[in-house]
Amino acid sequence: MDLQKHAPTQDAAPRAPAPSVSELRASDADRDRIADMLRDALAEGRLTADEHAERVEGVLAARTVGELDVFVRDLPAAHAGRHAAAPAPHRPAAGPVPAEPDENVVAVFSSAVRRGRLRAGRRIHAYAVFGSVEIDLTEALFEHQQVVIKAFSVLGSVEVRVPENVSLRGAGGGVLGSFEVDAVDSAEAEAPIVHVDGWAVLGSVEARPKRGKLVADILDRVHRKVEKGLRKHL
Repeated sequence: MDLQKHAPTQDAAPRAPAPSVSELRASDADRDRIADMLRDALAEGRLTADEHAERVEGVLAARTVGELDVFVRDLPAAHAGRHAAAPAPHRPAAGPVPAEPDENVVAVFSSAVRRGRLRAGRRIHAYAVFGSVEIDLTEALFEHQQVVIKAFSVLGSVEVRVPENVSLRGAGGGVLGSFEVDAVDSAEAEAPIVHVDGWAVLGSVEARPKRGKLVADILDRVHRKVEKGLRKHL
């Protein structure tokens, strides 16, 4: 009897292993959580002002949860609840939490101004193309401690003004243009931190504090934090 030949059964292609928590993309909420830990560490004297500034810059640039963990692995607060952003094992992961939309301020052959009692979002994009953009945060309500302004100027100008008691930092450059940020560190650990970065191409980007303008609720934030700490120990 002839033996019937069968084609060898091919094994199914092996599945790629699921990414670990540290490999997951970091969300804005993850970055805010780490930034809060760094702020508390600065207030407790565990970090110097320079160390705090350097780590916050890294947090804003981090892409994964693992990259974020590097900045707090030597802080006690990081070990109180590891990977709080991971889904609970007994239920399926919830859908993505919608992120707060970025604000866009655009001026093309025109001008655009944002000032007054506005709410400062977490990220603001400013584009000036043959035009001018003015962002005045001196009377703004800061709902986030970290505010990032991405400023791009092409044959135009972007001007940013902040209260004098917040921290202002910048990272950018100019191509036949001017990129100037008057960096300042607030003496108050609870103060908002405004980061301005981007490029000026045949144009200008300028950011500086406005003398005489203050964020009035910084002391209120400090008092709330102290009261919260007292309640934890009662």
